[in-house]
Amino acid sequence: MKIGIIGAGKIGGTAARLFARAGHEVAISNSRGPETLSGLVDEIGDGARAVTMEEAADFGEVVLEAIPFGRYEELPADRLAGKVFIDASNYYPKRDGEMDLGGLTSTEAIARYLGDARVVKAFNTMYYGTLASEGRPDAPREERLVLFVAGDDEDAKAVVSRLIEEIGFAPVDMGPLKESHRQEPGAPVYNNPMTPERAREMLAERSV
Repeated sequence: MKIGIIGAGKIGGTAARLFARAGHEVAISNSRGPETLSGLVDEIGDGARAVTMEEAADFGEVVLEAIPFGRYEELPADRLAGKVFIDASNYYPKRDGEMDLGGLTSTEAIARYLGDARVVKAFNTMYYGTLASEGRPDAPREERLVLFVAGDDEDAKAVVSRLIEEIGFAPVDMGPLKESHRQEPGAPVYNNPMTPERAREMLAERSV
């Protein structure tokens, strides 16, 4: 699969490494230009290339975004129409500024801005070091750590869930995008590694 990455920081760079290791083609971008990503691309090796944000959007069948939430309106909405789009960003008011989202979750705000993208919230709850080192592709699903997903498009969630499984984690469905607040900073699952069994317990208890 071709995967575009917008944002080459800790989460974006880690996801690029994991996707490439799983056999996918990766095009990664940042705000400073492809020439600043030569070291990362050389490290990843075959299957990775450095591109502009627009080229990453064009390239990917799936596009993962991991940029500061306050900059989401820089995303090329027209180029992302119809794409499976993974929102891995988090809203931190101290960093992004106070924003009136009109009662929407941060991911719903991104989905509204993008219009026709098939938006899934994922890859935002786990510390990048854990993401980098704790994937266990050969382990049974129940022994893996969880990555949560939320979205309104069931087929898009299925695509993202398969990617999560390929890199060694267990996807757990939070429901529609309006439920993605349960994955946001401050929620019980945020930066809280757990197995699928524990995740199901928390969901059943509605403690998430």
